[in-house]
Amino acid sequence: MESRETMSPGEFVRNAMTAKDWTQSDLAYALNSTTASVNQILNDKRGISHNMARALSKALDVPAEEFARVQAEWDVRNADDPDPTIAARSRILTKYPLREMVKRGWIDPEHGEGTLEEQVCRFFNVSSLDDIPHLTHSAKKSGYEDIPPAQLAWLFRVQKIASEMDVENAYSKHAMAKSIERLEALRHDADFVRHVPRILADAGVRFVVVEGLPSSKIDGVCFWLDARSPVIGMSLRFDRIDNFWFVLRHECAHVAHGHGKDAAILDADMDCSEQRSVSDEERIANDEAADFCVPSEKMRSFYLRKKPYFAEREVVAFSTLVGVHPGLVVGQLQRLMGRYDILRKHLVKVRHHLAGAMMMDGWGDIVPVD
Repeated sequence: MESRETMSPGEFVRNAMTAKDWTQSDLAYALNSTTASVNQILNDKRGISHNMARALSKALDVPAEEFARVQAEWDVRNADDPDPTIAARSRILTKYPLREMVKRGWIDPEHGEGTLEEQVCRFFNVSSLDDIPHLTHSAKKSGYEDIPPAQLAWLFRVQKIASEMDVENAYSKHAMAKSIERLEALRHDADFVRHVPRILADAGVRFVVVEGLPSSKIDGVCFWLDARSPVIGMSLRFDRIDNFWFVLRHECAHVAHGHGKDAAILDADMDCSEQRSVSDEERIANDEAADFCVPSEKMRSFYLRKKPYFAEREVVAFSTLVGVHPGLVVGQLQRLMGRYDILRKHLVKVRHHLAGAMMMDGWGDIVPVD
């Protein structure tokens, strides 16, 4: 006889009948039902409902929960096989932001080459989901396990796009210094950000813009595909002229100083006003970026002379004097004062200007890559 763990509901009822030495007719009479109905239960052609479980319990002196349990186990054991991709999706979701990656078109479960797991492993350049992704050129493989999944996925999307970009000129520190000088001439007009991709390409720098994934708080990154191929990635998390120039110049500083060769330098939540300890590399990049946006000594002098009241005409006049867009001055003032409501109209958007000069991944568009 089958064990209770493997027997069918009908067999379980039959065993209970045998214990009382009952026939099908006896059980039908006790239940005030028909022999045909009892026969359907005994041959597993009719499941035991909760109401029937309670009725059988009264008739056969067996707890109703036992009939319900056997029926539930039988139903699960004989259910259709689940979608085989469920296990793969579940495993990937515990480690990576799979839903957002699919939504953005980075992974294609329906038409992509290979299984879902194979596509994800190929995206992160790993042979198994158990491996910790790291950029191929990075001298240091450690540290990548500490990067939040949404930032890690964004980083590898930037890396994939950058690796397929053609840059005519070889990188050199001299060319980078010249490019930074050329960028300075663009600060006064929001429309001039469209020249940024060309200027960086002239210095041998791959410039990639990828919209950040939700909650990633990513701003930018600096890394190297190889010893002569630096990459600057930006998310344009805040579409404001002050944030754009600060993040861009911050990443340019990393490249110019050779930062990011050992491992990618991910810059996140840079707009946070909280004071945080930073590395020497970050301090250098922060100082150079702030001085680029508005010359630090001139900004400090203006701030001390005019605080706590800053008339709009005075801010505009000062920005003209130092040769930058008023939004860059306003951005600095907001940080210094801790007031993010003043003169906001000058924090103009720049993404639409940049979109006319380069392909950007996100905001409804996707950069085609192999």
